[in-house]
Amino acid sequence: MAAIVNPRSAGGRTGRAWRVISETLEKELGPVRTHFTTGPSTPHYLPAAELTRKALHEGAQLVIAVGGDGTIDEVVNGFFENDALINPEAHLAILNAGTGGDFRRTFDLPDDIEESAKRIASGNSRRIDIGRLSFISEDGRNASRYFNNIASFGLSGEVVRAVNKATWQKSFGGAFTFLWGTLMASATHKPRPVRIVTDDGAEEVLNAGVVAIANGKYFGGGMFIAPMAEPDDGLFDVIMMRNTTLLNMLKNSGAMREGTHLESPLVTHRRARWVEATPVGPEPMLLDVDGEAPGRLPARFELIPGAITLRC
Repeated sequence: MAAIVNPRSAGGRTGRAWRVISETLEKELGPVRTHFTTGPSTPHYLPAAELTRKALHEGAQLVIAVGGDGTIDEVVNGFFENDALINPEAHLAILNAGTGGDFRRTFDLPDDIEESAKRIASGNSRRIDIGRLSFISEDGRNASRYFNNIASFGLSGEVVRAVNKATWQKSFGGAFTFLWGTLMASATHKPRPVRIVTDDGAEEVLNAGVVAIANGKYFGGGMFIAPMAEPDDGLFDVIMMRNTTLLNMLKNSGAMREGTHLESPLVTHRRARWVEATPVGPEPMLLDVDGEAPGRLPARFELIPGAITLRC
């Protein structure tokens, strides 16, 4: 059993509280081998993924991601090597200790450390789908990675960059930090045309504000972006929001938290096994992948059904 820990998550609170977190985990689960990440990720290097691969090769049957949504994403990437699972029977568990906490919401996992440890120890599990993304990295090279929750582009790509640069804002919690990031990004964001192609033969060009390719239901610090998404149904839920402006975001933030934004004529919902997105024009369209900012379009999103077993 291994814990992959990002001590810098939640503004450093995870590292400061690790002794208590560790004692809680070992009380419920027994001895846990701890691996701390030592630096931030880059589009071509995911520290938590490398530690996960090491733990799996050493025989870990359960890997616990301790951190935020970005740390969970990295750990999921570490389950794969050379486009194949290292150990298809190994389980993933999450102990949320980050800014957003969006992935856990899909499974109604607790935010409390002790309750989370008890849920992990219960042994209840669910085989979940995983997404694979091919894209252009920040340095202009071709890149690929996996995602467990939601990959999106447009305004969300700009928001996540603001959130990841935030400092004092994180002391007020994830919801405030994402609201602040959304307002900052929306003030200068302009929707841009993107060509969307899906496996069912559909193709269209839309003036994209936010497009989310969803495996889970929530992103952006609790936004209920994909209410009908199920992480084990073999399909992405594709949410396409047209012409999203600062005024739209201010007027409809409540609808996005309640999931009623799908009723808007500016929002389209579709299901797909794969999605290709290509910008129409020279302006970059930035990605948000499970709360991280690895690059931009063009991109291809592919679903891998039932890839990983999640303790939940």
